[in-house]
Amino acid sequence: MATGDPQTGLVIYAKDLRRVAAFYEGMLGIAPVHADDVFVTLELPGVQLVVHQIPPHIAADIVIGDPPAVREDTAIKPVLVVASLATARAAATMLGGALEDAACEWRHGDAVVCNGFDPEGNVVAFSARAR
Repeated sequence: MATGDPQTGLVIYAKDLRRVAAFYEGMLGIAPVHADDVFVTLELPGVQLVVHQIPPHIAADIVIGDPPAVREDTAIKPVLVVASLATARAAATMLGGALEDAACEWRHGDAVVCNGFDPEGNVVAFSARAR
C-alpha cells in the first residue's frame, strides 16, 4: 500500500536488485509497493525510492567486492531518516552495508547524521532526530 502521493523520487541502480532492495527495505522498515524483475519501489511520506536493476549487458562488467568499494566520488548522496542511528548501524551490517562509527556522526539542525553505504557501495547518509 502506498504511503501517499510522493512529491520527490530517488533512483538507485543495482547490479543485484533483490539484495540492494532488501537493504533499503530493512533500513527503512517498509515493504515495497511494487516489485518486478526490473524495479522495486519503496514509498515514504512524500518520497518514492526506486531500486532499478542495471541491464545485464552493463552489469556483466561491474564487479562488487566484499566488502564493496565505497563509491565516494559521486556528486549526490541521499539522506534517509531512521528512528535510531545505533539500530540502523546494526541493521546495515546485517543487510550487507555499513554505517561509520558513532564517532563520525555529526549534527545538522535537530538531527544527528552518519554516512554509510549499501551492499554495492552506494554512499547514503542516515539521519535521526537528536535526543
